[in-house]
Amino acid sequence: MELEFLGTGTSTGVPQIGCRCNVCTSTDPHDRRLRASAILRSQGKSILIDCGPDFREQIIRASDWSIDAVLITHIHYDHIGGIEDLRPYCLDKPIGIYAQKEVTDGLHTRLPYCFAHLNYPGIPQLALHAVDDRPFTVEGIDVLPLPVWHYRLPIFGYRIGNFAYITDANNIPDETYKLLEGVDTLVINALRIKPHLSHFSLEESLEAVRRIRPRVAYLTHISHDMGLHKMVDKTLPPNVRLAYDELTIEVPD
Repeated sequence: MELEFLGTGTSTGVPQIGCRCNVCTSTDPHDRRLRASAILRSQGKSILIDCGPDFREQIIRASDWSIDAVLITHIHYDHIGGIEDLRPYCLDKPIGIYAQKEVTDGLHTRLPYCFAHLNYPGIPQLALHAVDDRPFTVEGIDVLPLPVWHYRLPIFGYRIGNFAYITDANNIPDETYKLLEGVDTLVINALRIKPHLSHFSLEESLEAVRRIRPRVAYLTHISHDMGLHKMVDKTLPPNVRLAYDELTIEVPD
């Protein structure tokens, strides 16, 4: 199994428009972060996790353009704003999008022309699949939803085999920690050093990593307030790393 990080930034991306801080003006490519998204490749299939407004740029520069299905963590724009750009993937048949019912309902509202009886030629053909907290299968791959909280919004992370992906969380329920037992590779959000209302801070994320005890953890959904990649990354525990755009990792089966 392989994971490619398409983006590791927060909703504003890095650099943030109008900011002249040392991170936003850094020439280190590790400090340039598009909105958080990733592609998981397993069993000859490619599953996109979230499809934000930077998707077109992300997939053009990706190592492989293939996408067979999409998992969405929640309805916020930085995680669904690129769905219109999935058009090349559904020319012959609809592409499957899997998410909570609140998300699939929201996509009907935000993209009504995709579901009209008289479809305009060339619009994305989307096959929306509403899922709950029970396991489901995507393109023959077993997926376990991981319920977490994004402040007051219940959202999903996902576990696939020994891999788990959680973004935008600020609280992981005890029941979800049980679902994370035995995870080898964890991707989890860490917005910045200081606490935040709706996202894990760095220390809160590290505390979750200590409790989950993966072999390795990668931090994502990072803002410019985290600091320079090269400075922060060397302060982390040996099994924790800052993810960065275009990083590809292997996940043991």
